[in-house]
Parts: sequence; structure tokens; C-alpha cells
Amino acid sequence: MNMIYNSAHYCVLEFTGFGEQDKHPAGGYEIVDKTLRREIFLGGREAEQFRAQVAALIEKRPTPEEIDEFLGNYVGLMSQPVTLH
Repeated sequence: MNMIYNSAHYCVLEFTGFGEQDKHPAGGYEIVDKTLRREIFLGGREAEQFRAQVAALIEKRPTPEEIDEFLGNYVGLMSQPVTLH
């Protein structure tokens, strides 16, 4: 697990090395909305699409605000509450 993005509003974690070999080549991503205290996990094709979208975004040299705006597109899908174990 690697934290690949962290702002006042969002945190993105990248997971690698899980599942069957070559079944999840993009790994998985967990996006956490710190304000709403909700998260979503993207795996498989969703993770591959997310990775491609992030790569395209990075090419444009976005500001932190633009990255947060991009991650805000996932807020409506976030159904898991963030809890401490």
C-alpha cells in the first residue's frame, strides 16, 4: 500500500500485489473523502480506468485544487464510512 495523494480534502491509496496473478494488473485504489468521512475502493477495470485518467490529468500538470476537483467526481459513489479499527 502506498499513499499516492494527500490533501486537506482527499487521500488516495494504491494497492498492489493482491488477487490472482495478472488478474488485477492495475492493482487497486482507495479514495477517501476526509470531509465526508467516506471512501470507495476501485479494483479491476475501474482501477485501470482510474489509473489512465490520473495519467492524463498529470500530463496537464494540475494544481492541487484541480486534482481535488477530479477526485470529487467519485464522491457520489462513496458509500463506505471511514472507521478506525
